[in-house]
Amino acid sequence: MEISESEPQIELSENPRATWDGCSVLLDINDGDRLVFARLSAGAKVKIGNTNCSLQPLIGCPFGSFFRVENGAEGPYLARYTPSTEGNNVLEKGEIQSVDEFRDNRALVDNNKAQSLTGEEINAMRQQGATGDEIVEALIANSATFEKKTVFSQEKYRLRKQKKYAPIVLMRRPYTRSICEAYLKKYPNKIGFLRMDTLSLLLSMANVSANSDVLVVDMVGGLLTGAVAERLGGMGYVCNTYLGGSPYSMDIARIFNFGDEICKRIVRSSLTDLLSFQNGLPKRVSQDTDSCNMEFQPNGQISSAVSTEEVSLTSENVKSEPVPESTSSPVVKISKPAKLGEKAPQEIISSWKENGFPSLIIAAPELDAWSLVKEILPLMSNSAPFAIFHQYLQPLATCMHNLQQGKIAIGMQISEPWLREYQVLPSRTHPCMQMNGFGGYILSGTKISPN
Repeated sequence: MEISESEPQIELSENPRATWDGCSVLLDINDGDRLVFARLSAGAKVKIGNTNCSLQPLIGCPFGSFFRVENGAEGPYLARYTPSTEGNNVLEKGEIQSVDEFRDNRALVDNNKAQSLTGEEINAMRQQGATGDEIVEALIANSATFEKKTVFSQEKYRLRKQKKYAPIVLMRRPYTRSICEAYLKKYPNKIGFLRMDTLSLLLSMANVSANSDVLVVDMVGGLLTGAVAERLGGMGYVCNTYLGGSPYSMDIARIFNFGDEICKRIVRSSLTDLLSFQNGLPKRVSQDTDSCNMEFQPNGQISSAVSTEEVSLTSENVKSEPVPESTSSPVVKISKPAKLGEKAPQEIISSWKENGFPSLIIAAPELDAWSLVKEILPLMSNSAPFAIFHQYLQPLATCMHNLQQGKIAIGMQISEPWLREYQVLPSRTHPCMQMNGFGGYILSGTKISPN
């Protein structure tokens, strides 16, 4: 389904905590096993397992709602689900030692003969309208080894079957943390291996706050631009600058569901144009074309010139089917999101020329840090903080040395963020066995007058 530019833009719903037709959501399937960005519409579908489920039931529901795949007369569908808060296992009742005292898994043999319930019988239960929980309980009842397992093994078995036969979908709001974690989990190269704690430090070290005009060099897909705009909240400008005639991709920034006011505050300007204004020269006409306009294709994917807005951790795509037009039912129209990344107006650039930018953030792993910084720092006001992210230490060390030699900045330091994730469960709290152990480096400092 293709959207023309003449259609009206999205207006945020009266209840910002609930979804609306055309908004972006992050679908967390089976507690992080698969993450999918999707645009809600009447004809959009998501593939869960071997079934395609419509996203229509998600429209109008609060963010953070749970859904479960249920079997209906017309096939599988997503139904609202409220997880139980009561402890239903012996782990939370303090009985694990007495229960597991005479149990262990040494005598269990994994020969695929313990389960007496066949696949044909499971399919028959589905056709009769059995819920996922009923299928899981039937599998447990027909397992010859379930009662012989330890409590931990029983819980793992139940959870594994629940994910297969009764998958749960959590509808999350796409904001800085959730978007960063989703991309880092599957496509870290698209965001330059930028971890969430590193992104938070970038925003803090650059002193990004309301009523600030932040100059951003974003080569991480638009994640940095969206994070800055989210923190500003429509009070201040985000100027996304770039080298050459083609702007960098900002696809990720379009997932944030920004309203018109915030989108108007996200502007683009080439470094050549900013420097020409800084030097008082006539403005050169640049070949700045917005090459990242987003479209809905017939299969429901959001396409762009550089990257896609969908992250699927199992390489399964979100599908969308066009809604047929008929005289008996109203036609469902999808509004186009508010356009962001417009070219910066001349009067705003003139203001930046007089006052300078009060903050600078650079995340350009593909460019040399010093070559970029020495061109951009003249655009900054005196005493303006800056923060530069890079995957490797040496480019930042060279940049720091040159800044010290030229007496261009003070208070510089190179930081290496460090984060450890913990699993917190009853009787088994420990650091996660697999985690991202490297978060890159950040060079921060304060620009001073060379005179």
